[in-house]
Amino acid sequence: MLMPTARPMNESKPQTQTPYQAQAGLYNAWSAVDDTKNKANQLSKEAATELHKAGDKAREKVGKIELHSAKYYVACTFGGLLACGFTHAAVTPLDLVKCRRQVDPKMYKGNFEAWGKIARAEGFRGIYTGWGPTFLGYSAQGAFKYGGYEFFKKWYSDLAGAENAYRYKTALYLTASASAEFIADIALCPFEAVKVRIQTTIPPFAKGTFDGVSKVTAAEGWGGLYKGLYPLWGRQIPYTMMKFASFETIVEMIYDYLPGKKDDYGKGTQTAVSFAGGYLAGILCAIVSHPADVMVSKLNADRLPGEGFGTAIGRIYKVIGFGGLWNGLPWLIYDAWKLSMGLPTTGGVAPPETLKEGLKPAT
Repeated sequence: MLMPTARPMNESKPQTQTPYQAQAGLYNAWSAVDDTKNKANQLSKEAATELHKAGDKAREKVGKIELHSAKYYVACTFGGLLACGFTHAAVTPLDLVKCRRQVDPKMYKGNFEAWGKIARAEGFRGIYTGWGPTFLGYSAQGAFKYGGYEFFKKWYSDLAGAENAYRYKTALYLTASASAEFIADIALCPFEAVKVRIQTTIPPFAKGTFDGVSKVTAAEGWGGLYKGLYPLWGRQIPYTMMKFASFETIVEMIYDYLPGKKDDYGKGTQTAVSFAGGYLAGILCAIVSHPADVMVSKLNADRLPGEGFGTAIGRIYKVIGFGGLWNGLPWLIYDAWKLSMGLPTTGGVAPPETLKEGLKPAT
């Protein structure tokens, strides 16, 4: 007669996985995520170290920069140039397809098909048609936008006084950003006019930026470069007002949530907060500007005929998510530049000490 053998005490019983238990493979995934996060933190520390070294070299040449001095505004202006010129030029291929589809929606079915056709017909350089006026125009716009915002924010604060500036800080952000964008669009408009004409004529009507300027002014005078100024103001000023005001508010909320004050955190954390604030502000801007973008480009309708629900959601998410991400990059570059020059990042500044403890901003 066979007797059942006893199970050794140190041998565990096989367990049946319940529906509420995670699969074993997920633990490996979590481990990989943790490893990736650790490596990212290490790279962030290394990047912060390199940024600190670059800042030391820059400060040796420029010297100490006092807040709201002439050097301060020059540094902010140059930071805005860096933040906008390169980021907009980098997405020239996307802008090229968008502009051509605005003129002829049937020209291309999608970006990849468009880039393939353009590359075969015009060469690889054709994909970056219009990058010159894009880079110059948005560099100029970024310089006046960010530098102007810093100037007008200080100017309006001084006019209102410390207490009123704190009480009505959201109105201050909106007014300062609108004033800066008003001037910035005057700088952008001539380059935008040339860019659109170069991108929407096949072959391009001009060989480059300054050739395009010469041809437009010869045919239409200097006014031809500013035909689109009013629509540009109507599109960009509300967008920038939302972008800057929401960025300032979000950054302040992040620092209020974190333990300690803004000055307690290092450069890496402050630039990370700037990126997060820019990303979230970009999503709000995309939501606000979405209806206007539909009317202008006819590409972002809420739901196309015959388009499935999942497809529509995916397309809208791409618009909002990518737009938000790309709006985070200029703030990251701008505030990284300010830190490298020994200046504080944008947003999250505590109220003046002269204010009473019970004073709160107006709702």
